[in-house]
Amino acid sequence: MDMEKRIALARKLKHKDPTNLKMVIGFDGFVDEIIHVVDKRLDSFTITRMENISDLARRIDRASGLSTNIELLPIQKKIGGNGPIMCNALTKHNPSITYIGALGVPVADGVFNEMADKATLISIANNGHTDALEFDDGKLLLGKMSSLNDITYEKLISILGKERIIELLGETNLFATVNWSMIPYMTELWQSLIENILPELPNRKQKPIFFVDLADPEKREPEEIRLALDLLREFKSKFFVVLGLNKKEAYDVANVLELFDSSSLEHMQISLEDLCFALYEYLEVDAVVVHPVDRSAVVLNKTFYEDLGPYVKKPKLTTGAGDNFNAGFVLGLLLELEPDEALLTGMATSGYYVRNAKSPTFPELIEFMESWAKDEI
Repeated sequence: MDMEKRIALARKLKHKDPTNLKMVIGFDGFVDEIIHVVDKRLDSFTITRMENISDLARRIDRASGLSTNIELLPIQKKIGGNGPIMCNALTKHNPSITYIGALGVPVADGVFNEMADKATLISIANNGHTDALEFDDGKLLLGKMSSLNDITYEKLISILGKERIIELLGETNLFATVNWSMIPYMTELWQSLIENILPELPNRKQKPIFFVDLADPEKREPEEIRLALDLLREFKSKFFVVLGLNKKEAYDVANVLELFDSSSLEHMQISLEDLCFALYEYLEVDAVVVHPVDRSAVVLNKTFYEDLGPYVKKPKLTTGAGDNFNAGFVLGLLLELEPDEALLTGMATSGYYVRNAKSPTFPELIEFMESWAKDEI
């Protein structure tokens, strides 16, 4: 059944055209430096790396009360930040995209040139920097992000002007604001958009998607998280509101909202279906999508959908996999696929990304879907 479903989806995608879509994405921006942590240096050119986060944890723990030297081996610099990675993934399908965010001032950092070729970039602040320590079982993201304090509604207005913002959001099919947790004034920015911009937007028969990714809100205070989440339903007057979360984030948010007993959440004993439904019903948004490592699930129109993904044991790159899932998922919704089919386009996009260290073009996405259906990946 799964094979037939993916083959049918690949056929359906061949009759879709993403180039007619319009998108506005913001507001963060990072230069990501992908780094391996050295376990042993064998000679000037050869090292073995720490494969698991626990290896590094043990090394650090042994240094308690003493000191130690840990060598970091830079592998590459790349586009970073949830917004730019999601944007870059969507540019592969050649829609019309405007990216607004922290890309560098007075000019965007050169790492974003890849995006500039296929999207209109509007930089409103200096970019942050992330040291992404990659392991086989996950990643540690060490961020320097004080420049993100400059991402405010006032800065947005001063650079674009109110009329330009109204024009962009009035015509777009997708408005994605991601990385809430790292942008200190994002909640205030949302509030200002609700008060000043939403009333000016046209009422459209087909509402554009408003996609939000909180991006690991654990570091923020519970009251801040609740306040931000309560604002999401306010966007429903003009948008189809979709909240995206990874598994950890979903449990963290459910804990903050006190949707289940703390013990069940701490031990992750709540089913994915119960978790999605509880978030969906409490937040009163249009859809909640959750993507663990090996599968994804969504509640949309009061219906739960779940599907397994193309899991790979040894990924080439994991930083940005979630953002690629988000890009593929919203692409599926924008192309008017069924919700479970949108899950598959999301997982195929991230599956291609972690295997190839780049996002797929539309033909590559279709080809990957066909290969996945035949168990050839």
